[in-house]
Amino acid sequence: MDLTGMEQAAGVTFHNKKLFLQAFTHTSYAHERKNSGFHPDNERLEFLGDAILELVVSEYLFHRYPEMSEGELTRTRARVVCEPSLASFAKELDFGRLVRLGKGEEMTGGRTRPSLLADLFEAFIGALYLDQGLDVVKNFLHTVVFPKVSDEWLARMTDAKSQLQEMVQQERMGPLEYRIVDMQGPAHDRHFVAEVYLENKKLGQGSGRSKKEAEQQAATQALKHWPI
Repeated sequence: MDLTGMEQAAGVTFHNKKLFLQAFTHTSYAHERKNSGFHPDNERLEFLGDAILELVVSEYLFHRYPEMSEGELTRTRARVVCEPSLASFAKELDFGRLVRLGKGEEMTGGRTRPSLLADLFEAFIGALYLDQGLDVVKNFLHTVVFPKVSDEWLARMTDAKSQLQEMVQQERMGPLEYRIVDMQGPAHDRHFVAEVYLENKKLGQGSGRSKKEAEQQAATQALKHWPI
């Protein structure tokens, strides 16, 4: 895979190109080629990138909005790091074109699936952190991502889980609980079913190719039937 286009889009020259190759390797690709050698997928980098994003976005919002309370900062951060936001960043950088997918994932439109693109962006951040450190990650986000985070953009980028959480908090209700109630398929082609509860009352159910996607669909269904 030629990483030159990604380097140009990201404004970064990669030191360890194998690390970024891993960041752009989906589990479906790694599984289909397990008999032809080891191809590490991007799930561990996604885990790391998620934590790095939380940290850097928190610091950015802390300084940008000194008047915001802790609760407002938390809700605003959720809008920046939610699936639709991260997917939009990955799409603008054309990450979907570069990701290595298995045949099944390719045929079902994986290159444009928001949940996959969001995970891909997190994996890229994880790889960038390991390759060049936190300062380079901050520079990347300040150059490529944060200029887009206007008040109008934040108003648009509220995912279903965040919307549901805000409604529950406004009504001073109890905490929401998401449960994965079913999981089918092999490791490289999982299908999840999630339910969302408020004080043991089921508000909605959803399904998807990842836990995040299933939870978002459950929240979407809950919003359709709000108020409860």
